[in-house]
Amino acid sequence: MDCLLKSACLPMPTTTIVSKFTCSNNRMRNGWLFRAQLGNENDPLLQSAIHSASLRFQETHKREPLFMDPYAGCFVPPHTRMDLENPLKHYCIATKFIDDKLLRTVSHLDGLKQVVILSDGMDTRPYRLNWPSSTIIFDISPDRVFQNAVQKLQGVGAKVPRNCLYLHIPLESTDIQQALRMKGFNGNRPSIWAIQGLPVMTLARFEEILFIVSGMAKKGSLFLGELPAWLAETGFGSKSSTEEWMDNLFMSNGFKVGMISYNDVAKSLGKVVKPGEHENILFVSEQLRLSEDQMETRRAEIQTVEEDGDEHSV
Repeated sequence: MDCLLKSACLPMPTTTIVSKFTCSNNRMRNGWLFRAQLGNENDPLLQSAIHSASLRFQETHKREPLFMDPYAGCFVPPHTRMDLENPLKHYCIATKFIDDKLLRTVSHLDGLKQVVILSDGMDTRPYRLNWPSSTIIFDISPDRVFQNAVQKLQGVGAKVPRNCLYLHIPLESTDIQQALRMKGFNGNRPSIWAIQGLPVMTLARFEEILFIVSGMAKKGSLFLGELPAWLAETGFGSKSSTEEWMDNLFMSNGFKVGMISYNDVAKSLGKVVKPGEHENILFVSEQLRLSEDQMETRRAEIQTVEEDGDEHSV
């Protein structure tokens, strides 16, 4: 699943903002914040992740930000020029929506709380969100981007909330399901899955992701986030055809799905989103099937009952 991602270009800037995260003066002078290794500027996965971080950095510095990401500045150049008067980006609307949905959902879970984030490797939610105690956050992302991000986050002292655990699963893993289980994921317990920024270049790759989530997530668990709109095989200009495509794709993997309107989310926040066609599909889905762990537990229970019945009949 080590896929290439199309490079994203930053808009022409008008305002200079200096990042608060300098790590150290020597590192800043050497350009360490932006180019940790030779050739990073040619890595499309890394550059895409930095672009998304710059959008969060820009949103954080607005007069009335949708959210605060105190760590986004660690990923962008120290003298990044941005236009703070730009209209609200769809990416920021989605980020706020996903943030709120994650926190609301885990707050209603008893005991151990499992969160799986499928990201670009620079997702700061494990550090910046106020997770309740006993939350385990699993990050699935490109390993080289994640390791680059970890260096920078450690440099600014970023830490996950107390009594929470943060674990990384490389996207390049040959068996992501097994890797999750080895890290302690339990399909007999509720979980919530979120996808934003994960490099997905083909429909077949996303179907692999759906298959993984379907096999791991307990019945009733949520899977939400953003998908590239071009994944839809139907014309995206028709909302009804896109909804039908989404329904068929998700239901074939055991999920009931609903598309979320960016404009409606923005309106509920008292904001106006940037006009024009957006490049992603915002969605929320619910697992309707039993996870593989649940089915295995059921089989074990049935076997135990049958064995007890055999003993009594002797």
